[in-house]
This record gives sequence, C-alpha cells and structure tokens, in this order.
Amino acid sequence: MDSQPHNQLSVTFLPFPTPGHMNPMIDTARLFARHGVNVTIIATPANALAFQKAIDSDFSFGYHIRTQLLPFPAAQVGLPEGVENMKDGTSLEILGRIHRGISVLRSQIELLFQDLHPDCIVSDMFYPWTVESAAKLGIPRIFFYSSSYLSNCGIHSIRRHRPQERLVSDTDKFLIPDFPHRIEMTPLQLANWVRKDVTDYFVEMFESECRSYGALYNSFHELESEYEQLHKSMVGIKSWSIGPVSAWVNKDDGQKVKGEQKEDFPEEPEWLTWLNTEQNESVIYVNFGSLTRLHHAQLVELAYGLQLSGHSFIWVMRKKDGSENEDSFLQEFEDNMKESRKGFIIWNWAPQQLILDHPAIGGFVTHCVGAKENKFWAFNGKDDVVGREEIANAVVKLMEKEESRELRRRARKLSDASKKTIEKGGHSYNNLIQLIDELKSLKTSKAVAEAS
Repeated sequence: MDSQPHNQLSVTFLPFPTPGHMNPMIDTARLFARHGVNVTIIATPANALAFQKAIDSDFSFGYHIRTQLLPFPAAQVGLPEGVENMKDGTSLEILGRIHRGISVLRSQIELLFQDLHPDCIVSDMFYPWTVESAAKLGIPRIFFYSSSYLSNCGIHSIRRHRPQERLVSDTDKFLIPDFPHRIEMTPLQLANWVRKDVTDYFVEMFESECRSYGALYNSFHELESEYEQLHKSMVGIKSWSIGPVSAWVNKDDGQKVKGEQKEDFPEEPEWLTWLNTEQNESVIYVNFGSLTRLHHAQLVELAYGLQLSGHSFIWVMRKKDGSENEDSFLQEFEDNMKESRKGFIIWNWAPQQLILDHPAIGGFVTHCVGAKENKFWAFNGKDDVVGREEIANAVVKLMEKEESRELRRRARKLSDASKKTIEKGGHSYNNLIQLIDELKSLKTSKAVAEAS
C-alpha cells in the first residue's frame, strides 16, 4: 500500500480496558483498516500488549493502523505498575483505583484528539464525555456498544418506564415494556445501578448514546433484526451491525486460526489432545469470563454439578490467591478429572475461539446460571449459591433433553447466518462499507464548508 493519501479517512478508536469491551473494538478497528481507513487506537502500555502483535502484523501488510500509547497514572492512583485493566481488579477498592486512573487520562486523551485531527471518534460507551470532544472538533462520535441490541433496548426501556416500581415485591415479575417478545424479569435481576438509579455515571453514558452520530454494534441483522429496529425508534440514532467482528477479522487473516495453533502451540496442547478423543457435541465448555470471580462455595457446587451431570467438560478457571483449603480442593478436583478423563481444567487463559470451533463442544456454561439476583462479586454481602443438582439438571437439559434438539437447530442456523453476513454482499459487510462511505462523505462536506 502506498503512503497515506491526503484525503484518506482517519478514525480514532478509544477502547475501554476490560476484555469484553476492548477485544471487539480492536477487531473493529482492524476491520476499518482493512477497508482503507487510517486507524489510530489509543491505549495504555499494558493494555496494548494484549493486541499489539496483531496491529504490527496488519501494519506489515500495508494497512494504515497504529497504537498511540498513553502512560497509565499508576502511582498517582496507588496501583502497581502494569495494573491497568479492570480484569486485574481483585477487590472493589482496586477496581475503583483502576477506574480513577482511566478518568485521570481524560485531559490527555482530549489533547490527543486535537493533535490527531481524526475525521471520526469511535468511543466505548464508558467514555460519555467524548460526545463533547467530537462536537468541539466538528466531527461525528460513534457510540461503541459491545453487547446486544436487546440488552441495550432493555436498559433504555426500563429507565424510561420504571415498571419495577409498580411492584409490591422484589421477587414479583414485570414485562419489559415496548418489546416485540414477552420477556419477564424481577427487580432483583436488574443491575444494581438500574434497580436503585443511584449513579449519574450510567445515566450520562446512555444519554450520550442518544447524542451520538450513531452506534456500532458487534451483532448481526439475522440475530437481532427486531431489536435493531426497536433501537432506532427508542434511541433515535442510526446504528450499524457489523458483527461478529472476531470471526470477520480472523476470516480475513486467511488461515489465521490454523496458523495461531501452529505458532502459539508448537506442540499440540494437552487440552486439544484430550478434546480430540471426545465425541462430537459431547463436551460442555465452562468459562465465566475475565471479570467474574466465583466464591469458593460456588466453585465447589459447580465442580460437583458438572461431575454429577455425567458429561465431559473443559473448564477455564482463574488462578488466584485463595485459601489453602480452596487451593487443595481445586487441585484434588483437577487430579480426579485427569484420572477419570471426564473433565479438563485450563488455568487463567484459553484460546476460546479455537475451543468453541472444535466439533466436540456441544454446550457452553457461562454467566447467570440459575441467577435469582444480579450481583457483582466485588460488592460485600453473602451471595446465594446455585446448587450442584440445579447445575447438573441444566447441563443434562442442554445436552440430552428433547428441547436441546431445537436449540441446536437454531444455533446451527444462526452460525450459518453469522458466516454469511460477513461475506461480500452480507448485511454486516454492507453495513461497514456503508458507514465508511458515509464518514467519507461527511469529511468531504466538512472540507468544502471550511473552504468556502
């Protein structure tokens, strides 16, 4: 690729440092670069380490993409060097310090925006103030939402109508207003900040979406078409579904998945050897993500529940500084699973896409299994424990019962649709091209107006 043309569209991406937000935004930034956009990603050093290898690879192939580093103010907020991501928070206090560190960077980020002169800012939802930054520069701000249209529409609807306030008990059910489907919840299942409406931060965040030029979603039309439409009428701005971005960016890497396997695993890893011996759709994959920290009592119930189900499982578990009792239980459980060959534990990190793509995987256990109350682990108070029988029954229902056949049929149909939507001519592909063309048109109109 030639050196950057003078009229090339320039877009700056500002990800929020937690994996569920950062990873899809980085993949999105790489997609923009693949389609001719000059991309800059603003990040702190430890966070950049997670994706810099991919950015360097893209740059070596001639794409205009780079990372702009900002030092994280660790000492200023009382954190050790390198603790810059919300996944590193081991307590509510540490999480608060990381968040303060992110907030301290605001003035430097705003100065960077001015220096970079982007034609557009793609900002994570957790930076509501970037609406003002973009307005000062006379450019569009795109609101990046890493979850589903359904969840965001639910938040907007509940904030607007407050249906939970008309109930007598926190365990009574209410219907989510305005939804095309009948979805019931209890007040206890709402996030704490929605339930009590105690923080201006989240209010500001969702109001900033309504003031944005548009929203980007890591979703796809075939999955959420009704909620795409609802979002448009409820929030009142344009939106573009361009997902699933991880599948798209890896597809464009050619044989990247196979290549990663060879490069990152010179020898076949033990978990893959084990998985290769299992029958198709017979193994449960268990992973609660990078932020969830289960209490010891829940880990015990989950372990015995998986064992009780009689199904093989592969479980990604976080190494932590637990008590001696906790460590000894997990070690003993891992040894038993190795001996019985009914389960496999991977510690800390796993190549999730490779595992989920494996034909032996037949189900996924993740957040909210049997949850009666929406609680964040860092808040004090005793959590209700989901018992082993309930967990075992859920696994059996997913893997064996009659309704599981319909679930699998729908999953395969959506899987096929997710592959087609990112191909040339698919909904997500067309949406990305349309957005880039629209931003180019805005850039041209702005230049004409400034010249006249």
